[in-house]
Amino acid sequence: MRRFSLLTILLILLSVISLAGAAPGSNGNIDSSSLQMNLTNQNPDSARPGEPVELTFSVQNVGNNDLKDITVTVEPEYPFTRLSGESLEKTVSYLNARQDDNDAAILKFKMLTDSNASEGTYEIKVTTASKSGSGSSSTTYTTTKTIYLEVRGKEYAQIVTINKANIDIAKEETLEFIITNTGTSPLKNMVVSWKDPKGVILPVYSDNTRYIKYLKADQSVNVAYSVMADINANPGLYPLDVNLSFEDYESNEKNIQTTAGLFVGGETDFDVAFSESAAGEISLSVANVGNNMAYSVKVSVPKQDGYRVSGSSSTIVGNLEKGDYTIASFNVASTQAAGVSGGSASGTAKASAEGGNITSTSRDSNPLKIQIEYTDAKGERITVDKEVELELTSGNMTAQGATGNNGGLSSYLLYIVLIVLAGGAFVYRKKIQEKIQARKEKQSGSKKPESRDN
Repeated sequence: MRRFSLLTILLILLSVISLAGAAPGSNGNIDSSSLQMNLTNQNPDSARPGEPVELTFSVQNVGNNDLKDITVTVEPEYPFTRLSGESLEKTVSYLNARQDDNDAAILKFKMLTDSNASEGTYEIKVTTASKSGSGSSSTTYTTTKTIYLEVRGKEYAQIVTINKANIDIAKEETLEFIITNTGTSPLKNMVVSWKDPKGVILPVYSDNTRYIKYLKADQSVNVAYSVMADINANPGLYPLDVNLSFEDYESNEKNIQTTAGLFVGGETDFDVAFSESAAGEISLSVANVGNNMAYSVKVSVPKQDGYRVSGSSSTIVGNLEKGDYTIASFNVASTQAAGVSGGSASGTAKASAEGGNITSTSRDSNPLKIQIEYTDAKGERITVDKEVELELTSGNMTAQGATGNNGGLSSYLLYIVLIVLAGGAFVYRKKIQEKIQARKEKQSGSKKPESRDN
C-alpha cells in the first residue's frame, strides 16, 4: 500500500514537470524552450511629451522546432498612441530552430507620446503569436509581455506676470517677476536675468540676475529686484529683455528669451503757497515739485465752508514741467471774519479802522482748499487736493458783508468826493481866470482915449 502511494506520487510529479515545460513561461517568453522576445533598444532613452518614441525588439527561436507565422503586436496605453503611418503589428514568416543571437529577427515600432504626459514610468503590453508544425498537427502559441517605458517631462518655463506696469522717475521701486514652470519636468539651476537696452531702468543694491536651484512642474516662484529709472528719462514705454537659462535632463544648458514692457513716468505732486492779496483778489503760487511733467493743469477753489468765491472758481494754467511754477488768482472772501478776533463783525471793523490787519491764519480760521487737476504722461486725468493758509487783510474779509462791504462802500464814497472836489476846483479856477481876463480888457479900454488927447 505504501509502495503504491510512492509510485503514484512520482508519476504525478513527472506529469506536472512535463506540462510545465510545455506551458508558456511567466517571464514573458513564448514557450521558453522555443521563442524568446526582448526589448533591445528605445530611442530616445526616455520618451518626450509630444514626440515619437521608437522601440526595437529581437525575436529569436531557441527551441528544437521551426516556427512560422510569428506576429508581434504592440498594445499602447496612455500616454502612448499609434503614430500616423506606422503599424503596431509586425509579422515574421519563418524562424529556424536553434537560432543564435545573430539570427534573431529585429522588429521596430513607433508610437507618439502625448504632449501633456507627466514625467514617470508607464507600461505597454506586447502580444506574440507563433505556429509550430503543419496541417492538423500544428500548434499555436500566444503570450503577452509587459514592457516598461520611461517618460521624461517637458522642460519649459515662462514669466506669467510682472507685479506692476509702470514705475516713477528717480524713485526706488520693487519690481517682481513671477516665474512658472509650465512644463512637466522639474527645472534645476535656473538663472533669471533682465536688461533694458536703452539703459533707462537699472537695478539698485544688486545686479540683474537671480538664481533658482530647483523648480517643480506647475510650481511658481517670485523673483524681486529693486529698480530705479533715470531722472533724465523721457516718459514712455521701455522694453525689458528677459532671459531664463536652465539645465535639462542631460545637464545641457537651455535658454528661453522673452520681452516685457514697463512704463516709466506717471503721476507728479504739487506745492501751493499763498502769494499776495489785493482788492479782494488772492494769488497762489502753484509749483510742480514731482519728477514728471504735468499737462493741462487746472487750478480750482471748490465750494467749502468759511470762504466764498466771486467770479470764476477755476483757471487753466497750461503745462507745468518738473520744477516749474505758475500764479493762479481768485476773488475769495472769507465768511468767517466775525469769529476771527473772538468777537463780532463790529470788532473786526474796528480793528480795520484802527489800521490793524486781521489774518485768516489766526485763531479759528480754516485753510483754503484747492484742487489741482492735470493729465499725466500716460494720458490719465489726475486730481490732487491741497490746502493753503491765507493771509487776508480785513478789507478782503467779509462776514455776510459786515466788513468787506463797508470797506468797499467807504472807498467808493471817497472816490466820489475826490471827483466832486476836483470838478469844483476846475470850475473855480476857470471862474478866476475869466475875472482876470475881464479886468485886463477893462483896463486896456480906459487907457485908449488919453492917448488921443495927447
